[in-house]
Amino acid sequence: MSFIEKINTLQLDILKEIGNIGAGNAATALSAILNRKIDMNVPNVRIVSFDEMMEMAGGADHVVASVFLRIEGDASGSMFFILSLPVAQYLIRRMTGDETFLMESAPYTELALSCLQELGNILSGSYLSALSDFTRLNIYPSVPSLSIDMAGATISYGLLELSQVSDAAIVIETVLEKDQLFADSVSGHFFLLPDPEFFDIIFSALGVSPND
Repeated sequence: MSFIEKINTLQLDILKEIGNIGAGNAATALSAILNRKIDMNVPNVRIVSFDEMMEMAGGADHVVASVFLRIEGDASGSMFFILSLPVAQYLIRRMTGDETFLMESAPYTELALSCLQELGNILSGSYLSALSDFTRLNIYPSVPSLSIDMAGATISYGLLELSQVSDAAIVIETVLEKDQLFADSVSGHFFLLPDPEFFDIIFSALGVSPND
């Protein structure tokens, strides 16, 4: 059994608290970009199988917008930030002020793609910054790569090496405030795919043993 599958409730609560701190940092950054108040929180952190990851993204054949990056430094792993196309379209419109932008109209402009990449950069960077501050470890993101493709192809890219040592991931649900222009909460999913020693390093730095 891998370490990720032995994580207990206390450890998930710690990850949720770090997520909420990161979400607060990201909300502040997004508020400045969008010139309006943004609220963001992490209602849930849980362990899911790779198959469940696919389902949460809408199914293997469902086209999504995804930002992928490597976590580097004292602890390493991979991270996805995945948005449905309607949510990606909504956020690009907010960031660019172009209410005519459509995700169905590929190829996309450089501005639209840059907005999505910057959004993923802000959100993932905010989470990793919170994790780094919390643990006092040097943890930072690689340059993110953006993909607009079927969820199966997108997620499989990040699982090539990890699938040999684990079959589960941590999902950090992220929810922005409800908006009159968008019927549902504007939400996305962080999928944290740790390398084998990631949580040993993180929880050791926090003084939390695997059996706590």
